[in-house]
Amino acid sequence: MDNAVRARRAARDALADIEPERLGELLQDRIDDASMTPSVLTLMSADAFDVAVDVDSVARRGAGVQLIYEGLRLTRSLAHDEPWREGDDAAERADLAILAADVFVSRGFYILARTETAERAVGVVRSFGRDQTLRRESDADRSAIDRNLEADVLALAVAAGTTAAGVDPGDDLLAYAARLAREGDDDLPPAGSLTETTADRILTLAGNDAASPAADP
Repeated sequence: MDNAVRARRAARDALADIEPERLGELLQDRIDDASMTPSVLTLMSADAFDVAVDVDSVARRGAGVQLIYEGLRLTRSLAHDEPWREGDDAAERADLAILAADVFVSRGFYILARTETAERAVGVVRSFGRDQTLRRESDADRSAIDRNLEADVLALAVAAGTTAAGVDPGDDLLAYAARLAREGDDDLPPAGSLTETTADRILTLAGNDAASPAADP
């Protein structure tokens, strides 16, 4: 199965029990439209070490990373656009969207809670909150600040994948993942841009730690 298909299926499955129906449909629709780059990078980061890892388990870790990203990305969009000012209908949709954002993040935390990346996931959310506060400053580089979320999420993705294979990602690999997020004009590089070259870089940058137990970040 293609990694993007596996990743999207894992994310959808992680949200399958959400009610009420209207909220569940909103969550599933956003996953259907999402770039699955964080989840695919998680899978690739585990696959790079060619060890006998449970693919479904890694896909679930990828779903956790993906859901946290979707929740924070939606929160960022709502904070910037302030749809509550556009009338009652827009306000009602915005209220549902902020609930969806909370569900995304909380479900992502739940999935990663018993993994080596639990603390790193909390750090992503804390950094996001600090950045959104800094963004309000008159001289803030808002574009650069906003892109910090993508950098942190892709670093979380490689950590979630490599630790599933028993490998600490190391600072060089985390920095590489952050750089991937800052390339190009879109929020994230497309999942299709993650190639064998990307896998080789992951293996090379984290390879020095491949024989060591994964450390809690």
